[in-house]
Amino acid sequence: MSDHHLGRRLVAEGLGTALLLAIVIGSGIMGDRLSGGNAALALLGNTLATGAGLVVLISVFEPVSGAHFNPAVTLAMLSRRAITLKPACAYIAVQVVAAILGVWAAHAMFGEPLLQVSTKLRNGPALAWSEFVATFGLFATIYGVSRFKTGSVAVAVGLYITAAYWFTASTSFANPAVTVARTLSDTFAGIAPVSAPAFVLAQLLGARRQAVAARDAHEDLVAHGVP
Repeated sequence: MSDHHLGRRLVAEGLGTALLLAIVIGSGIMGDRLSGGNAALALLGNTLATGAGLVVLISVFEPVSGAHFNPAVTLAMLSRRAITLKPACAYIAVQVVAAILGVWAAHAMFGEPLLQVSTKLRNGPALAWSEFVATFGLFATIYGVSRFKTGSVAVAVGLYITAAYWFTASTSFANPAVTVARTLSDTFAGIAPVSAPAFVLAQLLGARRQAVAARDAHEDLVAHGVP
């Protein structure tokens, strides 16, 4: 892979991740401001914007970078040898930096202070377990759809995240870069820094467990003559 080719992929990955965080944070701020204190309405606005945004962003950037937007996805691709170590490290660095830039872009659009630290605690085993389940389900969606219906990945991921916002107690971050970036926004979608490590650990464990399950399922299919 040439440096030029990698550079183009990193630009796409960074732009997609930044836009994703701008959507998550911006729609959270908008929903909170327009809901009149109704948290359910604010979450609904945040949910619909994020799900729709994911469909568009994955559709646009998947042909260029694979549209990971998520260090856990990149690590999974590395374990499957779909990406080598150097590009994987570059992807993850770009994802984290771009996610933070996306948060700041949302703050600027809504007249919020750029530099913030969230005070919104999201602690406890139930929320950590929710992140494990959310991430496990996300990877099950990615693996299952990409194996049998490759053209539907963007829609499937967008719909899954839309659902997971509501069926998980944590509202389904399912992404270490998103989690880190959201610690820097003291708005509706923020998470306090003290809460973030448990989320990130649960996300990585959920992704790893699903990767093992997907590998075992593939080996079983091959053993039964299914390519």
